[in-house]
Amino acid sequence: MNEITMGLDVKSDRPLYEQIYQFIKEEIKSGRLAFGERLPSTRKLAEHLQVSRSTVDMAYEQLLSEGYIESVPCRGYFISELDGIYHLVPKNHAKKQKEPLPEKCYAYDFSPNGVDLGSFPYNAWRKLSKNILMDDKKELFMLGAPAGEAILQETIADYLHQARGVACRPEQVIIGAGTDYLLMLLCSVWGGRRKIAMENPTYKRAYRVLKTLNNEMYSVSLDKNGMRMEELEKSGADVAYVMPSHQYPLGTVMPMKRRMKLLGWAGEKPGRYIIEDDYDSEFRYKGKPIPCLQGFDRKGCVIYLGTFSKSIAPAIRVSYMVLPDSLMEAYKSRGSVFASTVSRVDQMIVAGFLREGYYERHLNKMRALYRGRHDALLEGLKEIPGITVHGENAGVHLLVTFENGMTEAEVIARAGKEGIRVYGLSGYYTENTQETQKATVILGYANLEESEIRRAVSDLKKAWTVRNVSMKKAGEDNGDH
Repeated sequence: MNEITMGLDVKSDRPLYEQIYQFIKEEIKSGRLAFGERLPSTRKLAEHLQVSRSTVDMAYEQLLSEGYIESVPCRGYFISELDGIYHLVPKNHAKKQKEPLPEKCYAYDFSPNGVDLGSFPYNAWRKLSKNILMDDKKELFMLGAPAGEAILQETIADYLHQARGVACRPEQVIIGAGTDYLLMLLCSVWGGRRKIAMENPTYKRAYRVLKTLNNEMYSVSLDKNGMRMEELEKSGADVAYVMPSHQYPLGTVMPMKRRMKLLGWAGEKPGRYIIEDDYDSEFRYKGKPIPCLQGFDRKGCVIYLGTFSKSIAPAIRVSYMVLPDSLMEAYKSRGSVFASTVSRVDQMIVAGFLREGYYERHLNKMRALYRGRHDALLEGLKEIPGITVHGENAGVHLLVTFENGMTEAEVIARAGKEGIRVYGLSGYYTENTQETQKATVILGYANLEESEIRRAVSDLKKAWTVRNVSMKKAGEDNGDH
């Protein structure tokens, strides 16, 4: 074969070598380049395509490494036999299967789990990635320490001490890919079944994970200050899972007095622990943040959980757990057999992101951004009669309770007809718990622009005030005053 004709886009973000590699690979997979066929030399192909020879060399090297071509000394490059080479089958060539029905499309989605990915710090992330990979550090692609990279442990320990009042040494910080993994690891460290009390309503994913791991689960209701202590005492639980800085989903901020009572409960008997999930304490709009429970713990009872999913991006998958000294020996004997689930490269990037000040600047930017959306949503909701707003002082969601007699299902359906997705509070209660008496929905605002929020709330006003008009009219017809 003397030449390969292809179009190269010099203005594309994709490197030229990658374009050449991709074109030849597709030609091989489709059969247009047959087994045993000879490819042009790198010199000839470079001259034909008017690119540097090193560009073609890189493309050929990639094809060689993946087994699409083979090099024969003194003869050149030839197409390999494809038997045994793994390749993806395009969807339109795959065997047609029954597809699930598409979900309803919404113009606006007030998901409480959203984050603003449009503000992701791409430039800083790209710069850190490039710097870390600039040198050929082979050790970064080997398994690291089970608890995580020492530099990231130290960086997180420093950050938590300054920002949240956490008192810990770097070795107490355990790095993991998400809260789910850390909870599984914690159960391994405990080495047995536990009786765990969780707030109700709660973060149901954590509830399901802990229940799946064979723990005995108890649901404890909340008052305006958080988990009810009398119910916790009666439950017989030896672990309490709480979110004191911003309870999910109610948004309750546990006051200091209740925190001290909770710490007192944990310290009464040996083997009692508190899991403090501090998932979004970075975002607060009223008053100063209350220091975390862990900072007031003097008996080694608090297990602290945190994550960068809300503050940076969910796909970063870097979470951390601070173990008290009372569990460190158990971790060394049982937990350290598990390899770290976060790549060493990602850990180094996150460490640099914090240490070089990018994280602080990103947080300041996101606080201002979310505050604007928070205020726009509150301003719009003031125009809707018959509702009460609460849980709005922190985090990236708030709750709306309806005083006009509508059911939760009706509230959600009316919003849906306007192309707006909202989320019922009843879905956050654990099993065997009835729906709340008054309809309540959760509105997250992190992934909506201020202009979108204003338009959506305007439509919600139309959807949610219809019932008020009809009720008023019915009352007048019945002679009510």
